Amino acid sequence: MPKLREVCHHIRSKVAGPFWVTVDLFFDGEEKYRRYRDCTELSAELFHRLYGVDPALVKRIPVDSLHVLKFSFPRTTPQGGMVERDMHSGQQYVRLLDVELEAG
Repeated sequence: MPKLREVCHHIRSKVAGPFWVTVDLFFDGEEKYRRYRDCTELSAELFHRLYGVDPALVKRIPVDSLHVLKFSFPRTTPQGGMVERDMHSGQQYVRLLDVELEAG
């Protein structure tokens, strides 16, 4: 099974306000986007397992025209708090790189 990093040409995470993180998956072309956009591995449950967030709060946004799949989820602690380790959420994507995918 291919890993997410093998089917995307770019994966990034970023701050989406003081209480949210957004992850963007830029698939490597329309064919890969169509194949993996709806796969069961890329679900709210994945973000629950990797980030400890409530799956009901995970937002999944496919952007067909750009071959991008976006996920937004609440941060476990507010941005800039006492225990902040990634102020801009720029390193949060790393947990997703080795997620294995089956064709949808």
